[in-house]
Amino acid sequence: MTFLRSRAGLIPDFPSPVEGAEVGEVVTEEAGLVPPASQPLQVTLLVREGDLVARGAAVACLRHTPDLCLVAPIAGRVARIALLPGRRLSEIVLFRDDDGGAERHPTGAAASVGSLRRLMQTAGVWPLIRRRPFGGMPHASEAPAAIFVMGADTRPQAIDPQEALDGREEAFARGLSALGLLTDGPVFAVWPEAGRGIERPTAGTDLRVIPCGPRHPQGSAGIRIHQAFPAGLDTPVWDIHAEDVADLGDLLDTGELPATRLVRIAGAGLREGARLRTHPGADLRQLTQRIALPGPHVLMSGSHLDGRAAHWLGPRDRQVTVLPRQAPEPRPHWLIAALTASAGAKPAIPTSALSQSLGAALPAAPFIRALGAGDDEAAMSLGVLSLLEDDIALADFALGAGGEIKDQLRAILDRIETEYAP
Repeated sequence: MTFLRSRAGLIPDFPSPVEGAEVGEVVTEEAGLVPPASQPLQVTLLVREGDLVARGAAVACLRHTPDLCLVAPIAGRVARIALLPGRRLSEIVLFRDDDGGAERHPTGAAASVGSLRRLMQTAGVWPLIRRRPFGGMPHASEAPAAIFVMGADTRPQAIDPQEALDGREEAFARGLSALGLLTDGPVFAVWPEAGRGIERPTAGTDLRVIPCGPRHPQGSAGIRIHQAFPAGLDTPVWDIHAEDVADLGDLLDTGELPATRLVRIAGAGLREGARLRTHPGADLRQLTQRIALPGPHVLMSGSHLDGRAAHWLGPRDRQVTVLPRQAPEPRPHWLIAALTASAGAKPAIPTSALSQSLGAALPAAPFIRALGAGDDEAAMSLGVLSLLEDDIALADFALGAGGEIKDQLRAILDRIETEYAP
């Protein structure tokens, strides 16, 4: 099955004002280093509050994997360090101070596969990779069965990765070549269909190009992984954004990881939309303060479908969504609330919209039923190991479940990881 022939997927429409043609650049006065979504990290701190750090310098490393570092998104002073019980990272906040400069790595540090891995782990590239199954960044010594490079993004109001790659073709090719050294399997490039974006990478023995249409979830990594190279307990698969691949190419060339990424700000809570270049961990309040409508609103890192309320731009996110804050609904009488709760979950009605929300790549009704019943074996046989919450966010929207399907997916993935993972 191919998406282009089946025209699978949906094009959800969310209100957002028109954005200007100009692309600005913003380095916020504060920045927050936070862990990847759904992956608590036990860390060893390498800095203290008040220290001046360079952009890209290591500020913490994983407690049990000291070679895997988390780096400062901007040059600045460490303002606050917040840890949860068990030395799990909550956030590290920095105040901007350009005197900190930028961390530079030897350009010959990637002469071998082992040194390439170490460079990516110490320079801040590793957290930009997402593994399947279960999500989060890969283990430091993990070798993927395949790697997917996402050169398309079909989420509503997403920034086009092709725009971020414009003029960076050489850096992208260099980073793509380096990624191929990390796996004995294929590298897949998910690319817009003919006639859109920059020239496609040339397919070869180890590089395969997957065409992608405009409907969501055609540009969802989990759906494409499930179709082309399903992840398994013993066969992890990685995915990475195409702009991050170009950043890796620049790191290998100059020894310095680029400071910014292309981000879109959209949503019904704005007076005007915006595209700009900013950095991971950017302060969402500063990014939106001049363009948000008056009144209370919700700032989300990510899209309308899969975003979460946040203070800082997430490590992998390239969207900021601003929504008006809704007044809380009046609480019903306790008896009505009790009767409603006792009715249990609403059944998922198999419709064309539900099937299309999963890209027609999964049997929608059996899959949703397996998640709701907590049937681990059925879910694994249907492809749950290739999926994460953002891959099925459109199904949640189509069902009006308000996050219930995503929560069920996370619960079943956590249980499988505990009971079945090697």
